[in-house]
Amino acid sequence: MPEIKLTNVTKRWGKFYAVDNLNLEIEDNSFITLLGPSGCGKTTTLRMIAGLETPTSGRISIGDRVVFDSEAGINVPANKRKVGFLFQNYALWPNMTVYQNISFGLSNIKEEMPQIDFEAKTANDLIQALKNGKRIAELVEECRDKKGRLDMDKVYLKLIDAYTLSIYTAKTLFDFKIHESSDPDGAAKAKAAELQTKLDSIRASYRGKGQELNSEFAVVNGGKLLTENRKLHKEEVEQAVRRVSRIVKIGPFMNRYPAELSGGQQQRVAIARTLAPEPAVLFMDEPLSNLDAKLRLEMRYELQRLHVETGSTFVYVTHDQMEAMTLATKICLINNGVLQQYEAPLDVYNRPRNLFVADFVGNPSINFMEAKGRQRTDGSLELTVLDGEKAIFLPEKPLSMDR
Repeated sequence: MPEIKLTNVTKRWGKFYAVDNLNLEIEDNSFITLLGPSGCGKTTTLRMIAGLETPTSGRISIGDRVVFDSEAGINVPANKRKVGFLFQNYALWPNMTVYQNISFGLSNIKEEMPQIDFEAKTANDLIQALKNGKRIAELVEECRDKKGRLDMDKVYLKLIDAYTLSIYTAKTLFDFKIHESSDPDGAAKAKAAELQTKLDSIRASYRGKGQELNSEFAVVNGGKLLTENRKLHKEEVEQAVRRVSRIVKIGPFMNRYPAELSGGQQQRVAIARTLAPEPAVLFMDEPLSNLDAKLRLEMRYELQRLHVETGSTFVYVTHDQMEAMTLATKICLINNGVLQQYEAPLDVYNRPRNLFVADFVGNPSINFMEAKGRQRTDGSLELTVLDGEKAIFLPEKPLSMDR
C-alpha cells in the first residue's frame, strides 16, 4: 500500500481559502482521521486527494506516482487513481441484488492485466477440492431440510466457503454428483484423474508454443509475464465478490435487495463494493453518520478489523472526536483550512499544540484560566491565578518559556 504526500496544497475560491498551504504525509497502512469542525476544510482535503476536487496549487502523490502537480500540469482523474470511496449515502442500486451491487463496478474495469488460462485454473481448483470426496458428500448432506430436500443456495455457499471457489466452479463440482456415490472418495479420485489429464494437456499445448503457465495460471513466455488489455473474467469477478463478502460477513445476503437489509447490512454492502477492486487507498466521508448509536459502535469495530485484514490505507473524515480517537493511528486536526496538529490520538489529547486543539479535543474539554508568573531555576512555574492566588506548576517534561 502506498504513502500519500501533500506538498503546499491550497484550495481557494476567490478570496476564500478552504485549504491553505497544507503539508501532510500519510504513512503506508495507516488509518488517518481528518478531524475538525464543520467547514474547516477536511472534506475538501479528502476530495483533492481522491481527485474529486482540483487544488488551486500544490502537489499530491500516491505512492511513487504524482497524481497532481500544479506546476507540471499533472492532474490524474479520480477513476485512474485506484482509490475507493465510502460516503454518508450508501448509494446502492435498489433494483440490484447485493451480489450485483458489489460486482457492478468490477464488470466495468478494463486495463492491462496478465493473460490467464481460466480453463486450466478451474480444472486445478476442482482437482484440489476432489482430494476428499467424503468431505464433499458431508458438506452437501448438511444442507438438507427437515423433508430431506437440498437447499441449493446453502450447498453452493458451503462449497464456495470450504474450497474458495467461484459459484460457477461450485456448481460444476456439485454436478459431479460425488454425494450420490456409494464410494465418494473413489468417485472423486476418478473425476480428479480426468481433470488432471485435461490440465496436463493444456500445459503441454503451451509448452509446444514455447510458453508455460505459472502457479497463478498466467501465461509466461521466456520468463516474461504476458499481459493484455482486457476486462475481468467472470471467475475473477466472482472470486473478488466472494472474497469481500467473507471479509464483511454478508455471504448469506447475496441474493437479497437493499430494501431487504438493515442499515448496518447496507453499510457492509457499500464497504464490500468499495473493497472489491482492491483499492490502494480507501476514502471515507462520515460513513457512519446515518446509523444509530449502537450500530455506529459496532461498525467502528468492523472498520478497525477491516483495516487490519486488508492492509489498506484508510483516510476517514469526521467531526466526531470519539470516532477519531478510537479509530485513528493518527489524527489530522484542521481548522479554517489550516493544519493544527498531526499526531497519534493520545498525543493530540495529552499534548495539544495550541488553544484550539486543547479546546476542541476531549470530553469534557480542557478548562482555561489566565495566569502570570515566571519560570524558576528548577524548571517549575511560579504562577499568579484567580485574582492573586499563588500556584506552582511542575511540568512532567522540561518546558522552555523562551520565545
